[in-house]
Amino acid sequence: MRNKKRLTAMLLLLAFTSVLPGIAQQSQQSGKLEDPPWIKQVAPARVLYTVPNMEQVKVKRDVVYKRTADVELKADIYSPADSKSGARLPAVIFIHGGLLPPNLLTKPKEWGVYISYGQIAAASGFVGVTFNHRFYSWNNLGEPQSDVNDLVAYVRNNAESLGVDKDRIILWAFSGGTLLLSQSLRDAPPHIRCMISYYGVLDLQDLRKRIPATIADETLNPLSPLHALTNSKNKLPPMLVARAGLDADLNGGVDRFVQAALAKNATIDFSNHPVGQHGFDILDDNQRTREIIKQTLEFIREHS
Repeated sequence: MRNKKRLTAMLLLLAFTSVLPGIAQQSQQSGKLEDPPWIKQVAPARVLYTVPNMEQVKVKRDVVYKRTADVELKADIYSPADSKSGARLPAVIFIHGGLLPPNLLTKPKEWGVYISYGQIAAASGFVGVTFNHRFYSWNNLGEPQSDVNDLVAYVRNNAESLGVDKDRIILWAFSGGTLLLSQSLRDAPPHIRCMISYYGVLDLQDLRKRIPATIADETLNPLSPLHALTNSKNKLPPMLVARAGLDADLNGGVDRFVQAALAKNATIDFSNHPVGQHGFDILDDNQRTREIIKQTLEFIREHS
C-alpha cells in the first residue's frame, strides 16, 4: 500500500508540475478522448476529510461558462442543501493543476478530489465551484489564466442565480494551478477576498530547466506567483499556503514566496505537513492532513 501511494504521488507530481512536458504534446496529436494511466490512478481519489451532510448538497453540473472556437468550458456549482432562494454566499473557486493532456476523457471537475471539495465547500456554508481550464502547454500560458478570469466573471455576473455574493470570491488552487493566482496577486481586485495554495508551484524558476528554453523568462514571469507578489503595488488579499514536506522540487519556491509575503507584511497563514506528499489531501490519511483542511475552511470563513 505504501508503494502504491508513492507511485500515485509521483504520478501527481509528473502531471501537475510538468516533469514530463512532452505528455501534453503527445496526447494532443491524438484526437481520441482517452485517459492515460496516471488519470485512471488519480481520478477516483477523494479528499481525506469529511463534513456532515456533504453528500446531500445541491449540484448544478456542466454549466457552460465560456465558449471558444474549439470547445465549451464547463463548471459544476455546489450549493448547501438548505440554501434558500435569494441567498448570497461566498463562492470558493477550486483551480486544478496542469499541464494536462487536452484530450482527457475524464476532465478535472469529474475527479474525486474536486467533487469532494465542492461538496465540502457547500456543506460548510459556501458555494463551491469546480471547473475545467486549458492548462495544456507552456507555449500558451495566457489561455488558462483567461479561463480563470472568465470563470470568475461568469460567477460574478450570474451571482443572483447561483446564490453567490459577487464581492466575496475565494480562490483555492492546487499544484500547478497556483500559477493562475498570479494575476489576482498582482492586481488584488477587492472581490477576491482571500487565496489558498496547496502544494503549489509558487516560483516558476523551480521548473525552469523543465520548461522549453524557447520560452523566455519575460513570458513566464507574469505567471509566477512570486514575481506577481514581489511586483504588486496593491494591498494583498489574505493568503494561506499549505506546504507538503516531501515536495523537494517545489518547496524552495514555497519558502521564498512565504518570505516575500512576510517582507511585505501581508496577511499570510502557513501550514506545513512535514511528511505530506504532493497531493497529501488525497494520499496521506492522517491527522495532520485533516488539521490543514479544517484550518483552511476556518481561514475562508474568517476572511470571506
